[in-house]
Amino acid sequence: MILRTRFLLVWLLAVVMPEAWAAPPVPAAPDGAGVQGPLAHLPALEGDYFPLTDRGSGRVHHIFVRYPEGYDAAAPTRYPVVYVLDGDSLFPLLAPTHLFLHYDEQLPEAIIVGIAYGGFDPAVNRRNTDFTAPGPDATPEQGGAPGFLAFLRDRLVPEVERRYVADPARRILLGQSRGGYFVLWSAREAPDLFWGRIASNPAQGPAREQLFAPASAHARQDLRVAVVSGTRDTAARRQIAREWASAWSAQPPAPWQVALIEIEGGTHAATIGEAYRRAMRWLFEPAAATPRGKPGP
Repeated sequence: MILRTRFLLVWLLAVVMPEAWAAPPVPAAPDGAGVQGPLAHLPALEGDYFPLTDRGSGRVHHIFVRYPEGYDAAAPTRYPVVYVLDGDSLFPLLAPTHLFLHYDEQLPEAIIVGIAYGGFDPAVNRRNTDFTAPGPDATPEQGGAPGFLAFLRDRLVPEVERRYVADPARRILLGQSRGGYFVLWSAREAPDLFWGRIASNPAQGPAREQLFAPASAHARQDLRVAVVSGTRDTAARRQIAREWASAWSAQPPAPWQVALIEIEGGTHAATIGEAYRRAMRWLFEPAAATPRGKPGP
């Protein structure tokens, strides 16, 4: 009898209790229903969530959406959309930051879309694959950038613009570190896909020469790329930012207006909020108000 009781207790602790203690997952809400679960109690992150499968890789991305303040799907207003790579960490930082920039800097409100893997474990978080281009110096786990770009173009962007009142003429892509490398690589692969791009402290990656290869065909003449570099980042990453901005600024037929934004005292990751503020201010300034490559503080 004692052994049976002990066995039952062990079974309860091992099987039943973890299920009771585990936080419930955030469910995929019907279109327009908004986030359900714990995030519903954070008004600065009010919005939506849905999973979306990359048909090429078969992996599921977790898509978190922050609505603009006063968002009304029935209203005629259409909002810029900021697509945030590394949404696992950057979405909860930058989504509320945008709200404060709307208050203090009069930036237009925007829909913020965080593209998350669902964890930092490399078995789940495949940024090393998705954000790097294929090339002779790529490792076996690298080189997935073309597939990830196809996921953005063919799956995520159309789904976001189907679900929400998004302005397709004002899409913005933001990436930090290796995500910044992907932003620069994607700029010349698909110039027209995003009106604005922010590459914050872009990291080294394989196929470096592709960052400077001729850009693909483009139709738009109003595209903008902000390259942000903290003065306390590594010399190698600082060099990538400066070389890319300098090379494309010097080419009259370049598809974009380019700004190199250097943050005095800025580090590789911790100044992402200031990088976002400076870059977004520049993106939304009238093109004629700022000399090429010379953003304001």
